[in-house]
Amino acid sequence: MSVLVMKFGGTSVATLDRIRRAAKRVGREVAKGHDVIVIVSAMAGKTNELVGWVSETSPFFDAREYDAVVSSGENVTAGLMALTLQEMDVPARSWQGWQVPLRTSSAHSAARITEIPTDNITQKFAEGMKVAVVAGFQGISPEGRITTLGRGGSDTTAVAFAAAFNAVRCDIYTDVDGVYTTDPRITSKARKLDRIAFEEMLELASLGAKVLQTRSVELAMRYKVKLRVLSSFEDGDETAGTLVCDEEDIVESNVVSGVAYSRDEAKMTLLGVADKPGIAAAIFGPLSEAGVNVDMIVQNISEHGETDMTFSCPVDQVARAEKAMREARESGEIGFSDLVADTDVAKVSVVGIGMRSHTGVAAQMFKALSAENVNIKVITTSEIKISVLIDRKYMELAVQALHDTFGLDKVA
Repeated sequence: MSVLVMKFGGTSVATLDRIRRAAKRVGREVAKGHDVIVIVSAMAGKTNELVGWVSETSPFFDAREYDAVVSSGENVTAGLMALTLQEMDVPARSWQGWQVPLRTSSAHSAARITEIPTDNITQKFAEGMKVAVVAGFQGISPEGRITTLGRGGSDTTAVAFAAAFNAVRCDIYTDVDGVYTTDPRITSKARKLDRIAFEEMLELASLGAKVLQTRSVELAMRYKVKLRVLSSFEDGDETAGTLVCDEEDIVESNVVSGVAYSRDEAKMTLLGVADKPGIAAAIFGPLSEAGVNVDMIVQNISEHGETDMTFSCPVDQVARAEKAMREARESGEIGFSDLVADTDVAKVSVVGIGMRSHTGVAAQMFKALSAENVNIKVITTSEIKISVLIDRKYMELAVQALHDTFGLDKVA
C-alpha cells in the first residue's frame, strides 16, 4: 500500500473547525487507497504561549524542561486530529515522537533527527489503521528525554517521515497556496510557480522566503522526496500548489525563478585589520563561537599592510558580534582600528537554476537597480544566486524592479 505524508501547519489547525477541514482532506486521501501519515504542528499561537510561560517561570531555564513544555502543543493537536478522524469512521490514532520512536541527537531545542524506525507504524497499518497522526517538531534523545527540532521543525519531521517510509509524496499544507516568484504583498505581479527545483527552493528558504524550513528542503533534496506546498484553505486536486522536485523534472523554466529578500540584516565592517595569513579565522572563529550567523563577506584591497573586512549578519545579532570582536581584540587575537555597524540594510537576491547556462544575469540585475538609483553596498554570488545588500528603505522598490526586469510574471 502506498504511503502519503500530509503536514498541517499551525494556521491549518488553529481551531476545531480547521482541524475538521484538514481531517476531511485526509479522509479523501484514504478513500483513494493511501495509508496516510499526518504530521501536525501546534495550534497557531500555542507554541509562542508555551515559550512565554517557560521564560516567565525560569529566565535561565533547563533546556530539557523547555522541550518537555513546548512540545506539548503538538501533542494536543495530534490527539484532536485523531479524534476527529475517528468521528469520521477513519481508523486513526495519534503518536507522540517518543512512541514512534523518532530518535534525535541530545541538542535540546535544536535536535537533529538520527533515525525513524518504521516497524511500529507499519505494524499498525497492517492491522487496519489507515492514518497515523504524528506530533511534529519532537523526538527522543539517547538519554530518553523529549527533544525538539527548532522552530518550523514540523516541516523537517514530515520530510523525514516521507523519506523513511518511501512515501509517494509529502504534502505541506499551509496558509499560502504555493511558492511565488516573490512576496505577493510587495508586488501584485508575483506569480505562483507550478514547479521549483530543490536547489532553488533551498536558496529561497535560506534567503528569507518563509514557505518551508531550510532543513526540510535539505532533507527532501538529499532523499529525493517530492514536496508539494499548497493551501489548506483552498480545495484542489493533485496539480494544486507548487511541486518542489528534481531539476530534471522541470522541462523549462525562467533563467531567474524568484526574488527573495531579508529585511532584518546588518552590515558590519572591521577597519584597519592586519592583512596576514590566518586573520579571517581569527575574526570568524570568535563570531561562530558567539553564535553569530555570518552571511556575506567582503575583504577590501590591502593598503600598507592593513585591510577592511565587511560581513553581514541578522540585525538582532549585532550586539553579540560587537561583544565577540571587542573580546577578541582585548585578548590579542586580532587588531582593528574601529568596528562600524550599519543596521539599516536589507538583502535582496535573485535565484534560478537557469543562471548556470545563461550569462549576463548580474549585469541585468545591477543595471535594473542603477535605473532606480539603488546603491549596492555588498555583492555575493553562487552558481544559482546573486545577492546584494542595499539600504532598507529601497528594498521593496528593488524587489519590484528585479521582478519586472526578469519577467517573472510571465511563464517561460
